[in-house]
Amino acid sequence: MRGRLDLRLGRIQLGSRGVELMLVLGAVMICGYGYAETSLAVQGEVPRAVLGQIAALAALPLVCHLAVRRFAPHADPLILPMTTLLSGLGLVLIHRLDIAYHARYGAPPAAPGQLMWCAIAAAAFAAAMALLKDHRRLQRYLYLTIAVGLVLLMAPAFYPGDVYGAKRWIFLGPLSFQPGEFVKVILVLFFAGYLSLRKDALALAGRRFMGLYLPRGRQLGPIAAVWILSLLVLVFERDLGTSLIFFGLFVIMLYVATERTSWVVFGVALFVVGAFVVGSFEPHVHGRVAAWLHPMDIFLPPDQRPAGLVSDQSAQALFSMGSGGILGSGIGQGHPELIGFAGRSDFILTTVGEELGLAGVTAVILLYTLLAERGLRTAITATDSFGKLLSAGLAVSLVLQVFVVVGGVTGLIPLTGKALPFLAQGGSAMVANWLLAALLIKVSDVARRPAPAFEASE
Repeated sequence: MRGRLDLRLGRIQLGSRGVELMLVLGAVMICGYGYAETSLAVQGEVPRAVLGQIAALAALPLVCHLAVRRFAPHADPLILPMTTLLSGLGLVLIHRLDIAYHARYGAPPAAPGQLMWCAIAAAAFAAAMALLKDHRRLQRYLYLTIAVGLVLLMAPAFYPGDVYGAKRWIFLGPLSFQPGEFVKVILVLFFAGYLSLRKDALALAGRRFMGLYLPRGRQLGPIAAVWILSLLVLVFERDLGTSLIFFGLFVIMLYVATERTSWVVFGVALFVVGAFVVGSFEPHVHGRVAAWLHPMDIFLPPDQRPAGLVSDQSAQALFSMGSGGILGSGIGQGHPELIGFAGRSDFILTTVGEELGLAGVTAVILLYTLLAERGLRTAITATDSFGKLLSAGLAVSLVLQVFVVVGGVTGLIPLTGKALPFLAQGGSAMVANWLLAALLIKVSDVARRPAPAFEASE
């Protein structure tokens, strides 16, 4: 039956929510074991505070499961368990780094604070489950959505940058948050609504050139506007990651809506040209490119280093990944603290690579891949165009962020400074990503809902 997943264990038959509960409990057990094993391997004991954190880690996803069971009973049963497992693994890694940072630098622990943000994210998830009755209602507020999104996107330009120059944060007294994490969800909502209304006009073919149908002149307006806005983000906020995700998200969603390959080719060409021009004169972006091309030159005398190369993080990340091998050095046997302050955020994947090896990195990437696959599967099964584009856009935004982070850490592309979803430390990112999962679950609930049965009239 559509909307139902059955699992037979002897005489036991579980529906979708039963399967979800079993998988959530399995994810909690894995993360709880990882928490305890980390303390035993490094400290030789499991402190009472850690036991309390494990108990809280177990309670939060169960609350989310009850919210899904009550308000989205037909939803995909795999999205919540994978979200739980990724968030739990992130807490385990941050706990491991807390021990190393305290021993080397005397730094305070970050895992309790991250656990608090997980609780806030779980509350936001449950609230979204209860308040959003149908995802299609969001289509009514397109222009309000884009207005809020643009304000949040451009707001960091008016605040000081971080240590290495990018402007990602908004400061309100003692509080701060990273609006770019919420902007990606807001922009997916707007793009999904806009493209579902304009997809037929945007799909019209123009002249044929080298096997591709070029877009008509009047249809270039939206992509040109988004391209210019992404370059403004790159210039004024010096944030290569947000700019890349923003523009790439629009181009891919445009392709999904129109099925025109020319939009992808045209969009990639525009971004490459724009990024090259901006990177040629913007010092911060130029420094990112220099660190990508010559990471080991940081060990040269200062007068022989390329301009803009000021950090050894990229080089240390490559050393860390290389020393891990296939199975890693083992929990507590590596030196992830050598990455510096970004080990909990930008470079948290290097801890996986060093202590769990290529096998651990592959497992993490497969989790992200499976989560994105569930989003794309939801897009296929959704019956309304807004739901299709919304699910596809949310999955694409996750894939793009994972790509720019993993690519930057491993040296495939210039480092962007973005945080790895669910794994890395950060309250804004945690709440935004759990809201992303909530939207996917709500769309899948409507898509998998059985059709109402009609009684035959007499």
